[in-house]
Amino acid sequence: MIALARPWMVLTLPAEMRVLSFAPHRPGFARARRIVWREVRDADLTEDFDAQGWLAGALAAEGIADAVAMLTSRRLDAAREAREDGAFALATVGLGNAERIGAGSGPAAPRGWGTINIAVVLEAGLSEAGLVEALSLAAAARTRAVMESGRMVEAGVATGTGTDCIAVAAPFGEEDHCGLHTETGRALGRAVFAAVAAGAAEWMEEFGHAPLSA
Repeated sequence: MIALARPWMVLTLPAEMRVLSFAPHRPGFARARRIVWREVRDADLTEDFDAQGWLAGALAAEGIADAVAMLTSRRLDAAREAREDGAFALATVGLGNAERIGAGSGPAAPRGWGTINIAVVLEAGLSEAGLVEALSLAAAARTRAVMESGRMVEAGVATGTGTDCIAVAAPFGEEDHCGLHTETGRALGRAVFAAVAAGAAEWMEEFGHAPLSA
């Protein structure tokens, strides 16, 4: 269930699940019932802004400090979701601080930073090893969607942003494998790609960055 009341968006999981993320609040492996987005303004995200400390305090004030939580300056009503058999993805997508991996080109757009924040919910029970593989597939699907959006930076085609965040949730299980040859892996990839591609297309249209074919 998704509850959107800006500046908060709360994704309530079907049950307490094992979540693996590099979110600013409760990163790594965690047990959680909710994955949360907190919308902030571009102007708030200064270099000396203590994002983790501020977010922890804001979550505590809302009574949801037990959630895995992410920050974005992309407006939350631009979130896009996609569902496949066995996998659900919810993503907010901003490409203002896009990067090409390994190039270190730096941010190229003065507005609309937003970043990419993705939550994935799987039906299959996974072990910690399975979740690690699932997270890698979510990152690959994100990268494909960004590249196919046509977002360019000085070094070439963008592959992501400097502040992307991914959280993958699954029931507690013993399955160690979630690769491209598994049903769960294929469903995960399709769902994440669809959600991120839709969000990227909207951002590109809104901020006027022409795709490669233009």
